[in-house]
Order: sequence, then structure tokens, then C-alpha cells
Amino acid sequence: MKVKCDYCQQLVDETEKSCPNCGAPMPTANRTALEQPKTIEQLQEWYKARNLPPENVTRFFIGKDVKEARAFGIYKNSNGDYVVYKNKSDGSRAIRYQGSDEEYAVNEIYQKLKAEIVNQKSHNVSQTRSSSSSKETGSCLGSIFGLILWCMIKPFGIALIAIIAAIILAIFDHSPAEGYYRYQGNDYYYQDDSWYAYDTDTDSWDYAYNGSILDDLINDETYSDYRYYGHEGSDFEDSSWYDDDDDYSYSSSSSYSYSWDSDSSWDWDSGNSWDSWDSGSSWNNNW
Repeated sequence: MKVKCDYCQQLVDETEKSCPNCGAPMPTANRTALEQPKTIEQLQEWYKARNLPPENVTRFFIGKDVKEARAFGIYKNSNGDYVVYKNKSDGSRAIRYQGSDEEYAVNEIYQKLKAEIVNQKSHNVSQTRSSSSSKETGSCLGSIFGLILWCMIKPFGIALIAIIAAIILAIFDHSPAEGYYRYQGNDYYYQDDSWYAYDTDTDSWDYAYNGSILDDLINDETYSDYRYYGHEGSDFEDSSWYDDDDDYSYSSSSSYSYSWDSDSSWDWDSGNSWDSWDSGSSWNNNW
């Protein structure tokens, strides 16, 4: 059976690990993974075990045919078919899958739900960092305000302000340049405030939920010592994570530390907020 690639929309054999056209990972390749729910009932239990917010918050309705706008769902219809759907903002429905293969149908919504958990966790971390950054910027501005004011009333004040601003940016901006980094024997890629780790076992790139990587590099302040050009395995630019004009963007940094292979990776912290209405999946796309 052929399925459509989420990224380039080309038809690909469902057994393919990655799309031969664009290199994006194919979720269907993981359908037999251990501990993965294979029935609607198992997926419901998985959802509860992850301590996820109520379905009206996440907008994922498992075992229900919900008609209202902005909803993902899976259910078994009167003909015995399993239907995986998405209701868009305008209320129109896009059918992701309809057929007799329950395991395949469950995998489709399961992979989408996991991707949305990643998106929501990243959004929470981004919001926290933005808030912290604003507070730090405010305190810094208070300490340099007098100096800037003094420069403004002196001859060539504008030039002096520009120089001071450049110095301040140099002091506080520790962001690395986008590209490949080799650190403690492992390969990473940095883009849009996010780190991605290369897995030699699967020859693929994963979102790196390990804040210590970035923290260690910032403490050392020697990004150039770790940066390198080229890669021995698959190129990051060929992965689904690569942000090429925001086509495949999964950006936002994260300080969460867990493995993609661990089922507990998807546990939800009740102290975090889930925002499906604004920061969640685009409700105008088919999937």
C-alpha cells in the first residue's frame, strides 16, 4: 500500500523508513514498534497514562466522530471502517485514512498526537525563556540607561551609542551559528534556537531534549571549537527537521531531558499549558 508523504505529498510505499523523494521520516515505518498502541482502546489507555489534558483541550478525540471545527480524531464507522480525520478551522473535514486496518489507523493518529505533544512542550519552554529573557533585558537596560543617556548628550553621541550597543550585544549574545557541531563524540545541528542530535543507530536526526548540551557550550563560549563542516552520516538538511524557509519548521528550544524511545517521553506536566487554538497545529492544513 502506498501512503502520501506529509512533507512533499508524493506517494511512497508504507514500508519505507524515509521518503525517497525528500528524505522525511515515514511514520508508517514505526507501526510495529514495541509498546505502541495498536487499537483504539489501547490508544485511549496510552492517552490517559500520559496524563494528557482533556480531549476538548488537546482537540484529539479518540474513538469519537466529532463534527465541530478544529479537531483530530479516530473512530470506527457503521461499515466497520476505521476513520482518521481532521476537522479544519472552517469545519471542513480531511480524511487521513479510512479502511479496515485498525493498527494502521491508530498509528496515524498516534504519530500526530506525539508530534503535537512535542510542539506543545516546545511552546511552553519557548514562552518560559521569552519571559526570562524579558526580565533579564529589563534589568540590563536599567544598569546601562545612565551610560546611554550620557552618550546621547555628548558630541558624536549616536556613534557612541552604536558602539556601546554593539558591545552589549557581543556580551549577551552567546548564540552559536547555524550548522553542525561535534561535542563529546556526538554530532549535533543547531538552527533557530534548537539543537538536534544525530542517532548513528537509525542514521537519522532527532530533536535534542537535552539542555545541558547548549548550557555546556554557552559556559565554554567557544562554539568554534565544536563547529565543523560536513557530516559522515545523513545530512541534517535532508531531514524533516531542517527549517528551509519554515517549510518543515519544528523550532523552539527545549530543556526537557528524555529519550524519543522511552514511552515516558510523552508524559505531560500538569503545570504546563496546552494551547491548541493558537500555537498548536495549523488548522487550515489537511493534516
